[in-house]
Amino acid sequence: MLALEQATFERRGRALVDTVSLALRPGELAGLIGPNGAGKSTLLGLLSGRLTPTRGRATLDGIELGRWTPTTLARRRAVLVQEPALAFAFTGLEVALLGRHPHCGGHPGHHDRQIALQALHAADAAAFAHRPVDTLSGGERARVHLARVLAQVAWEPADTARVLLLDEPTASLDLAHQHALLARVRRLARETGLAVLASVHDLNLAARHADRLLVLSAGSLIADGEPDGVLVPETVQRGFGIATARVAVPGQTHPTLVVIEATT
Repeated sequence: MLALEQATFERRGRALVDTVSLALRPGELAGLIGPNGAGKSTLLGLLSGRLTPTRGRATLDGIELGRWTPTTLARRRAVLVQEPALAFAFTGLEVALLGRHPHCGGHPGHHDRQIALQALHAADAAAFAHRPVDTLSGGERARVHLARVLAQVAWEPADTARVLLLDEPTASLDLAHQHALLARVRRLARETGLAVLASVHDLNLAARHADRLLVLSAGSLIADGEPDGVLVPETVQRGFGIATARVAVPGQTHPTLVVIEATT
């Protein structure tokens, strides 16, 4: 599976990611949390292959990412960046079909079209299949782009490890769609064996939907485990510089945090 092994990434002498080791697991939604500037986007860049570690390794199936051909890697790993841009007024279906490019070489057939439609449905974007994306709201476009990366990797052969990396996928969504998106992604991970890593700002949102949480602070991974063990006031204080308390919510088993006092 996709992993970092003692990976460090430096820029101008500063370590944006510092000696991080982690491995993503099939069928699991992992939530990446941390304050602004913690290195979350850099970490996702290392895992995607967009960035090369200054020291250490980023590997897929034990092979360094730089040794994979771009097309082969794209069949196994999909990335949703924070603000995907399009220069043309593609329809929602055409955007979803872009995710099939590594598999069909730019010539999608019936099978690719069916997967793209399935991905639009899974992302709650089927209503936008024939609408130009430049007429959609920011949240609607975000759901279409989620369909694109799902079409790229979600329904490939189950015996092949596949990874989905999501950089703040809920940022432009309203509250209902934030929960719906992460719930759908978690369900797809379990049903298809997809490994998912999503950076999320809202700690309670991440705790509710993630199987596992990774806390990044100043480029270092300071916690990695199930939400109940990770989201404790001590770790939140260390990572975010804010005092919190856990509260019990009737009918809920995941941890819920409330802010007591911010540390200046």
